[in-house]
Amino acid sequence: MNNPMQTLASVVTEKFILACPLKAASALGSLATHEVLLLIGSLKAQVIITLLNHMNAPKAAAVLRRLPLRQASYVLARLNVPQAAKLMKEFSAPYRERISGVLEPAFVQLLQGASSYGPECVGSLMQTDFVAVRTDAKLSHVIERLKNLPRKKIPALCVVTDKDGVLKGVIRCVELAFYAPDCVVGSVMSASISLHPEDTLIKAREVFEQTQAEVLPVVNERQVSVGIVARAFLPASEKKSFWQKLTD
Repeated sequence: MNNPMQTLASVVTEKFILACPLKAASALGSLATHEVLLLIGSLKAQVIITLLNHMNAPKAAAVLRRLPLRQASYVLARLNVPQAAKLMKEFSAPYRERISGVLEPAFVQLLQGASSYGPECVGSLMQTDFVAVRTDAKLSHVIERLKNLPRKKIPALCVVTDKDGVLKGVIRCVELAFYAPDCVVGSVMSASISLHPEDTLIKAREVFEQTQAEVLPVVNERQVSVGIVARAFLPASEKKSFWQKLTD
C-alpha cells in the first residue's frame, strides 16, 4: 500500500471508529493483527483507545502487544478498567511483567482486583485518565499542563496528591483564575470526599447528592488516587418521582 492510499485508509478508519465504535471494533477485529496495525498506526491515541475499548479482549490484546511499549502502556492505562483487566489476563506472563514495569504500581494493583468489580460497582465506571498534581507544585505549572491538553481533554478538576500518590484534595480548573500563578497547589486546594472502586453505584449516587459534586476522585485502600468518576457516568436512577408514579 503506497503512502497516499495508506493515509486515506487511516482517515476513513478514524471516521469509522468515531462514528460507529462497536461496528468498527467488529470489522477491524475480523482482520489480521498486522492489517489492523496498518490502519490504526497513525491514529491519535484517543481513537485507538475508543477502538480497543469495544474490541474483543483477545484481539485487542494482540493489537496492543504490537504497539511500542510506551504507546501501549499509555493506551492500556486509559482503557475502561474492566477491559484493561481483561487485556492483562490475555498477555503472556513475560509481556505482562514487562508492561507492568512501566505502569503506575497503583494501576497494576487496580487491574489485579478489577475482576471483583461487578457492573454495579464504581470500579466498572471509573476513568483512570485523570490529571494529578503534587501539593508542592505551583499553579503556573498546573496551568501549563492544562494548556498542553486538547480542549476536550481539559478536566473539571485536578486531583492533588502527595509524593506517594495519596489523595490530599482537589483543585477545580475554573478556580485557577482566582489565584496568583506562584501560589502552591496545597495552599489553595479543596478537601474532597472520595469513593473506592468497590463502592456500589447506589452509594456513589448518594455521595454525589450529598456533596453536589460533578466529579469525585477514586482511591484504593491506601488512599492512593487510582481514578475519577463523574456524576454523568452513573446510570439513571430507577427510583421514580412522585409525578412519574401518578402518570404510570
